[in-house]
Amino acid sequence: MMPGRVSTTVPDRIAYARDLWPRGLITLSGGNPAPHQPDAVVWPVSTEEVQDIVRAAARTATPIVPFGAGSGVCGGTLPIKGGIVVDLKRMRAVVEVDAVAGAATVEAGIIGEHLEHELNRRGFTLGHFPSSIMCSTFGGWLAARSAGQFSTRYGKIEDMVRRVSFVDGRGELHSVDASGTPDITQWIVGSEGTLGIITRATVTVRPSPERQLYRGWSFPRVASGCEAIRRLLQRNLRPACVRLYDELDSFLHRGEKDHDEGVPESSGPEAMLEQYLSMLTPTGKSVIGEWKRRAIALALNRPELVNRVAGAVLPYAQKGCLLIVGFEGDKGLCEAEARAATVELERAGGRDLGEGPGLRWLKHRYAVSFRMQKVFDAGAFVDTMEVATSWDKLLDLYRAVREAVSPLAFIMAHFSHAYVDGCSIYFTFAARGANTADAERKYDAIWKAGLTAVTKAGATISHHHGVGLSKAPFMPEEHGAAMEIYRALKNVLDPSGIMNPGKMGL
Repeated sequence: MMPGRVSTTVPDRIAYARDLWPRGLITLSGGNPAPHQPDAVVWPVSTEEVQDIVRAAARTATPIVPFGAGSGVCGGTLPIKGGIVVDLKRMRAVVEVDAVAGAATVEAGIIGEHLEHELNRRGFTLGHFPSSIMCSTFGGWLAARSAGQFSTRYGKIEDMVRRVSFVDGRGELHSVDASGTPDITQWIVGSEGTLGIITRATVTVRPSPERQLYRGWSFPRVASGCEAIRRLLQRNLRPACVRLYDELDSFLHRGEKDHDEGVPESSGPEAMLEQYLSMLTPTGKSVIGEWKRRAIALALNRPELVNRVAGAVLPYAQKGCLLIVGFEGDKGLCEAEARAATVELERAGGRDLGEGPGLRWLKHRYAVSFRMQKVFDAGAFVDTMEVATSWDKLLDLYRAVREAVSPLAFIMAHFSHAYVDGCSIYFTFAARGANTADAERKYDAIWKAGLTAVTKAGATISHHHGVGLSKAPFMPEEHGAAMEIYRALKNVLDPSGIMNPGKMGL
């Protein structure tokens, strides 16, 4: 390694000691910035250097943690056993874009937004737009089986993969093709660095869309909105985006007005609490300043009561559940599908709200990721739980998780990443502890209650955020005997057990 690309300094070790797992942020707020520090950080610039690093680590049984941008929310990059953090961001080339094959070969360390800009410059799109696109890497997407906001049209990252190159725990390089039988790429995508370090991949790209059409719809309840989405997709229409907000989330989207456009603005949990408390005050005015802070704290200390009142009041306090539907692509096909969707959604009982809410969502679709810090600033914490199941179990899953978490946290949800066979539910919850230890205890209790309900409902514990440490205890319960296959594969590819140890339930 060249000088300047290896560090054992304290500032670098602290900087790489955490990701954006909210439990780690709770610990940070309590004054402990780095409970799990690596022994060293390295920045390779080639696959050959990655191989050299892994081979050296294997000789000494030194743990290795692959690192993209540190935007994960499940503790997947925490160096819990020390060792070496391998930051791949200097491996960021778009190696090739093949217009005839409709494919791009890309190194793992490129930031997602930079990749999309480079593809756009050449007339293409990956169609992968996670909320973290500005602070997550291509390799991180592959490692965690990421889903973009347009996954209903373009698929998740594992649906786009054609070929993956990775370095296993012995330092050996493998290039596996999705067209093979079996498709070994799917063994690696989603393995979160436990089987090896992804260095580059070839993925499907498509021409940049000629036309985008987005609209808002209103449905009386969650159930009717979900049924409308199912009918839309099982008619083989291909929306880029469908997002149905439950009553509470819909109320918050309608609670703030954009003075330029006159349409709702997305809210984060801090604004969620402020608006809800505003609704409950006799004057109807927002609680401001220190009183707002105290009121939010009070609400977070009594989540069961607040959730119960919300369930009783909101069906009468706002106008149904908001659904955002968007189409994009070839101009003629896009317009034809949008017309067909309008007919189907009206038949399902939807009320057309026009293009305003849809365009507003499109413009501000990344904003919520920048608002969550306000909750931590108020002495509380916030997190998201993204789970998924088939259409026949979807509403039971929604009710089960809400019932399990409501006594412990303020909770709302939206339905997105919808497919012919099922849909993801994205729960957002907020709570508060009396101190750091109490907040950590409450955080763990919320996740245990929520994921217990998920597994009992026969659903999956993770749709696109990965597993890491936060969901690891539930891997054996979800996968059963299949965990032995996973362990056997790890023993072959990582016989020394150095690759991201302690993650994914291993």
